[in-house]
Amino acid sequence: MNNEPTVKRWAAKRKASVVMDIFKGKTTAAEVARQYDLTVSEIEGWVDEAQRSMENGFRARPKDVREQYESELRETKEALGEAHLQIYALKKFRRLLDEDENS
Repeated sequence: MNNEPTVKRWAAKRKASVVMDIFKGKTTAAEVARQYDLTVSEIEGWVDEAQRSMENGFRARPKDVREQYESELRETKEALGEAHLQIYALKKFRRLLDEDENS
């Protein structure tokens, strides 16, 4: 059983500390996930977010946080729109195939 205290809320400072330990090679995402009963994908999400933030910090003209999230939201909406169009096209194609088979 896990001897670590249960963490109910992961504050930014605590996440940053964990991610820094991963960056420094002191631990891995899998070890942190096991230790705190989280998923590896959650931890990897923190690492990805930290990397994006670092990259932004090194820019000559860094994006503010709102602009950064709005940009990510636009990209997500575009991907969702593309997926919706693909699903619509596949359903239409399937209907056409079904009509052709029934003719």
